[in-house]
Amino acid sequence: MSALPKLALPKVPGLVKGLGVTLKTMVRTLTKGSHTVQYPRVKEAPTPRARGVITLHEDNCTACMLCARECPDWCIYIEGHKYKAPPRRPGGKPRQKNALDRFDIDFALCMYCGICVDVCPFEALFWSPEFEYSEPRIADLLHDKSKLGQWMETVPDFQDYEAGSEAKKLQVPR
Repeated sequence: MSALPKLALPKVPGLVKGLGVTLKTMVRTLTKGSHTVQYPRVKEAPTPRARGVITLHEDNCTACMLCARECPDWCIYIEGHKYKAPPRRPGGKPRQKNALDRFDIDFALCMYCGICVDVCPFEALFWSPEFEYSEPRIADLLHDKSKLGQWMETVPDFQDYEAGSEAKKLQVPR
């Protein structure tokens, strides 16, 4: 019986310290107010270059399927076909190119990691700060290329690099 109070005694200072932090936070909230924004009525502006929704610049997409292969959630669906393009020079041989038929992202599955945006070698995928795209049915979160293209207007320009950087500044295609 005498061993029980010795086990409980070392935990009491931690409990008192935790309750002190809670009490201090409660007093600060009651006196200065909370930082909570009442969302549908009051809207907070997202930070620059925030990750909201993935957008597609369809003209840059070559249906190479790199983004779909690298996606850990398998939420990107791409279909395309090959066609013969005219030669670049007279007398040259026709080139084979890919055409994009379907590009869908299922945002019900997406975990917004951004791997697809990073691996795209043709700058066809971008982050938009748009975050209000909820749907009443979960099946409606499958967005096609026309819906993904609508958000290209909301993609902010890239920020300048540090002074002395030799890397070329990326441009958002408009």
